[in-house]
Amino acid sequence: MREKVLFLALLGINFLVLVLQIKGLSIGYHEAQILYGEVSPLQLLISSSLRFFGQNDYMLRVPMIVLHLLSVVLLYGISKHYVSREHDRLWIVLIYILLPGVTSAALIVDNAGLVIASLFLFVYIHLNFGRYALGLIPILIVIDPAFAYLFFAIALYGLYRKEYLYTLFGAVALVLSLSVYGIHVGGSPESRFLDALGVYTAIFSPIVFLYLFYVLYRRMISKEWDLIWMIAMSAFMISLLLSFRQKVEIQTFAPFLLLALPLAAQTFLHTYRIRLREFRGRYRFLFYTAFTLLVVNVLAVFFNHYFYRFLSNPTHHFSYPMHVAKELSAVLHHDNIKCIDAGNEKLQLRLRFYGITHCEEYRLENEIAPRSKKVTISYTKKPIYEMYVTKVNK
Repeated sequence: MREKVLFLALLGINFLVLVLQIKGLSIGYHEAQILYGEVSPLQLLISSSLRFFGQNDYMLRVPMIVLHLLSVVLLYGISKHYVSREHDRLWIVLIYILLPGVTSAALIVDNAGLVIASLFLFVYIHLNFGRYALGLIPILIVIDPAFAYLFFAIALYGLYRKEYLYTLFGAVALVLSLSVYGIHVGGSPESRFLDALGVYTAIFSPIVFLYLFYVLYRRMISKEWDLIWMIAMSAFMISLLLSFRQKVEIQTFAPFLLLALPLAAQTFLHTYRIRLREFRGRYRFLFYTAFTLLVVNVLAVFFNHYFYRFLSNPTHHFSYPMHVAKELSAVLHHDNIKCIDAGNEKLQLRLRFYGITHCEEYRLENEIAPRSKKVTISYTKKPIYEMYVTKVNK
């Protein structure tokens, strides 16, 4: 009972912290493309939120936070099949919440959040209700082309376990997914392997990623090949193989590797607890070091505005693409400017979310001109954006 209360408290704190972060974010160009681009399940979800609850940053991001919290609940349920103690499941959930990539997926409008929640739902149903999980496959085909890697793993799992219904569903779904979305393999051979490993390290943090890799390899050697291992290992190996040939969007593959967290926890706890207390020191050191790095990473994300003070060029800030637009639109609205030529396609689309459309009456320019007004946007008292708003005479 106590663990369930702690779990609910953890969910509540996580929700509150994420909501508090929304105030410091503007809509990004990629997010605006999703919102104003081709119809997709994620676009329908976000558009519905904005339509029913108002067009603002909170209603833009709260659906992603809800998807994130759903994935946390599902991971808690999945972990029950790999660790027996309730407090161990809480640690798995806490580490998941603190992963840099998970924090980003919880706030940024991107298919990653929807893919993670849908993937965890599939695995949860598989672990608790078996073949009924296959009924989700038609929905997964529609959600995102990345689920092709899941279908490939399902087909392999069916062959390995001689459960040919899984093989049939996985193979058919894989063919349908590739037929609808296609697959891109091209370019000249180039060194992208280390780049791929670097992005994985950034998403998971160095120690967690290395341990996940170790666990996947160890289970491969010992032939502990359940569906979760098959999914995580298949996506991971495909991403590395493709990285030898071309640049790979690791963000597409990372959600599948998240499934290895319960496997890693099971392996770590078993290795830790079979040893006498005096021989557990290095494992405690490994855990506390990894946990400390995760906390530092998440604090860096949450207090990223302060890093502007140490940068001579604000555009080098990792969150700069998610800043400025909201503050700029507020200045324009204050001056009763409802439309402007931003001179930048990305910024123009972002301003559209805040009610600033395109026109030739006003123009954003780098240099001062007659009858122009300087606009300065500062974070933590450090100017990060300076432009001139000029009224165009016709």
